[in-house]
Amino acid sequence: MEKPCILATTLGVPRGIWFVQRKADFADKIQALFVWGGVIKVDQNLLKSLSNLKGVDHLDNPLINRFGVKVSNTPHVVDNATADIGMSLMLASARKIVEDEGHNFSKFRDGATLGIIGMGRIEYKDEMFETKILYHNRNRRPESDERAVGATYFASMKELLQRSDFVMVVVNLSPQTHKLIGAKEFALMKPNSTFINISRGNVIGWNKAIQLKRNVTYPEPLPRDHPLLSFPNVIVLPHVGTHTVETSQIMVERMVTNALAAVTGGQLPDEVKA
Repeated sequence: MEKPCILATTLGVPRGIWFVQRKADFADKIQALFVWGGVIKVDQNLLKSLSNLKGVDHLDNPLINRFGVKVSNTPHVVDNATADIGMSLMLASARKIVEDEGHNFSKFRDGATLGIIGMGRIEYKDEMFETKILYHNRNRRPESDERAVGATYFASMKELLQRSDFVMVVVNLSPQTHKLIGAKEFALMKPNSTFINISRGNVIGWNKAIQLKRNVTYPEPLPRDHPLLSFPNVIVLPHVGTHTVETSQIMVERMVTNALAAVTGGQLPDEVKA
């Protein structure tokens, strides 16, 4: 009995592109697909060519589900690494680490207020900064979680924006959070506040009047002539929120576990429902 095949793609490895060019030779053997870094776009043409596909990690879920393909992801694995990036951007902004060739005085102070939109499962352990933490969530976290990180819940995002020195967005991208933060929300923030996006680029619209620190943008990557890159008060990182050895290893392990479940007819432990 011929073993099922799994196609794995990643940045810097041309096999995924080579497969697309010669997919007729292998398509009927592929039962699971890992897409890492956007090397292959999972669209209707690719899905039509992979008639035996049983698991996909990316994407346009309604389209994929129409082909009878299941979707899985790696939930919770990236939380700590993403939190590190958020705090790094906050500190880089406050201490002017990137733009300090002009020897500017930094604005960070003990007791500054950090407002988190979409706190979710990411916990910010910033006691060393003596930062006051506010958060706005669709659902309030248990009091035990709030006490653990010293966070105060705000049912009103408007009030959180008005009170925060640093605003960090951590929401998942969904129809409800698409362009969640726009010009109106930026106008509510303090004049010298810092906005940090470690969510997805499409959850915000940018405004040059605000100090904007972004780990993710839209489009991604930004064109070299994009006006956002010319602002002196902007930090744009590559999409590196999960780029630690430990996080990457766990992500791959979870992907393998889900793929094996898919090709053996089992239940995907991390299945994403449409």
